[in-house]
Amino acid sequence: MGSVKPDWLAQLAPSHAPPPPGWWPLAPGWWVLLVLLVLSALAVWLWQRRPQVRLRRAALRELAHLDKTIAADADLARELTHLVRRYAVARYGRDTVATLSGCRWIDFVVARGGTPWAGDVGLGLLRAAYGGQCDPARERWVSGAQAFFRARA
Repeated sequence: MGSVKPDWLAQLAPSHAPPPPGWWPLAPGWWVLLVLLVLSALAVWLWQRRPQVRLRRAALRELAHLDKTIAADADLARELTHLVRRYAVARYGRDTVATLSGCRWIDFVVARGGTPWAGDVGLGLLRAAYGGQCDPARERWVSGAQAFFRARA
């Protein structure tokens, strides 16, 4: 009798490769990298925002000091316009602010949060600051400057 050689390879099951790895869920290393990226972006944002916060606080402190120490409305108006202009130059840049005067200056402040200065209040502030007569609106002048300083725009 002849010896029959069994075909062992034919008896093997067909090969099944594992499925290709998916991209989700992420491996732990990717999660760590993602958290580090988010934290570093937050740190950069806070670091850039810090000078604005210090500038805002300093302006609000000086405004409170002016309001308490200056009794004459004309003197307050003059100092208030100088303070707001200094803040605006520091915040928005000299090129943006330096050319503004009169109604354009008031419109700039109102558009960026100083809404109590809208209309006759802002014009009265300018008249009082530069020697003209006006109805004093001290509370609105101060509240307009506060609103401008606190605005995020």
